[in-house]
Amino acid sequence: DGYYFILGRTDDVINVAGHRLGTREIEESISSHPKVAEVAVVGVADQLKGQVAMAFAVLKDASAAATPEAALKLEGEIMKVVDSQLGAVARPARVRFVTVLPKTRSGKLLRRAIQAVCESRDPGDLTTIEDPSALQQIKDLVAASA
Repeated sequence: DGYYFILGRTDDVINVAGHRLGTREIEESISSHPKVAEVAVVGVADQLKGQVAMAFAVLKDASAAATPEAALKLEGEIMKVVDSQLGAVARPARVRFVTVLPKTRSGKLLRRAIQAVCESRDPGDLTTIEDPSALQQIKDLVAASA
């Protein structure tokens, strides 16, 4: 019909074991879970697969992941949703639950900062971050699992 549709940015494409995956598609799949309000997916370096998807989700009701057991159960449910919609190759290595995602004052996700924190790198210039505690939550989760 002569129209072009831009569905994502090339810098938001991750390479998992030779498969090129858009983080946006993974985010949309995770967002389809009824308990998820908002999600950010980033590609994180992995020795075996090149990169793996790492997801950080804000829940509609934080009490759904209040205990480690409940969080693990919900993480499994979310991974099953991704498996059924996109296939196992798109399944995130982890789904971690946060109360807020790091964004700029204009509302854009700070994906590069999230990715840098996950890879133990300096997140760079954060002068535009709306709520520094959002990135600190991610730092704490990553440090706890190391």
